[in-house]
Amino acid sequence: MILTVTPNPAVDHTIHFDEPLQTGVVHRTDDAVFTAGGKGINVAKYASALDADVTASGFLGGHFGKFVRDRLDADGIASDFVTIDADTRLNTTVLAEDGEYKLNHNGPQIRAADVDELVETAQANEPDTLLVGGSLPPGMSLSDVDRLARAGDWKIAVDMGGEYLAELDADYYVCKPNRSELAAATGRTVETEADAVEAAEELHARGFEYVLASLGADGALLVTDDEVLSAPALDVEVVDTVGAGDAVMSGFLAAREHGLSDADALRMGVLTASRVVGVAGTRVPDLEDVLTNETHVEVATVRTR
Repeated sequence: MILTVTPNPAVDHTIHFDEPLQTGVVHRTDDAVFTAGGKGINVAKYASALDADVTASGFLGGHFGKFVRDRLDADGIASDFVTIDADTRLNTTVLAEDGEYKLNHNGPQIRAADVDELVETAQANEPDTLLVGGSLPPGMSLSDVDRLARAGDWKIAVDMGGEYLAELDADYYVCKPNRSELAAATGRTVETEADAVEAAEELHARGFEYVLASLGADGALLVTDDEVLSAPALDVEVVDTVGAGDAVMSGFLAAREHGLSDADALRMGVLTASRVVGVAGTRVPDLEDVLTNETHVEVATVRTR
């Protein structure tokens, strides 16, 4: 079973205006969408659609927390969240004629007792793999993530910012940086695929058993103990890249739960992402061809190690 932990989930509020924003003007629209957001939550949704046994966890509180729980229930996603006194955050994205504006709340204050309860929740679920995804709310530190890593007999995956990856101290199963996160985690310039390979290998040497690097239009890399694998992105119509990196991690973890090889796990990650970018937001697209492997993705060996 996969347990996804989203320490700082949100209700994602997206509104669209067919005009540029102006100071002092009241803009009105009927185009508004509310969704349950957060990396771990996205991974849970996509992995569940890939027939993985998955439960979503993290911290939730207040009316927005209830919205997230209710939305996951409606989507048939199992959940086991820690209830906190503070309110889950609301993040707003404004899409206007003159550009995109993101307004993100830092998140609720987390107490030490909340972290203790999260650790106990993870232990009670006894997952095979535990994923920590996204930013940390005020009051939660990287030492708490390391504590989760050491709290049970599970493999732990992380999908966090590069500045976080640089500071984690436990042994981790897999991390999933993108190009900018590879650069932030290693201090390297990451422009070419060769740059990405070098940076990913450095992270592997620091204690990540697998480094799954998502490179957008350039596909993805997987660094293992034995080799470096690459898979190209598919030539598909891109509607929205939100959730693409989460989809790569979802495909990888679901494949490993199904007992597939490293190459097939990378293949499933890339294929899942290619389907996710074809829909707006983090809605779950039809992933049937991912499960049946009807669409071929060529995985190449970049180098042996």
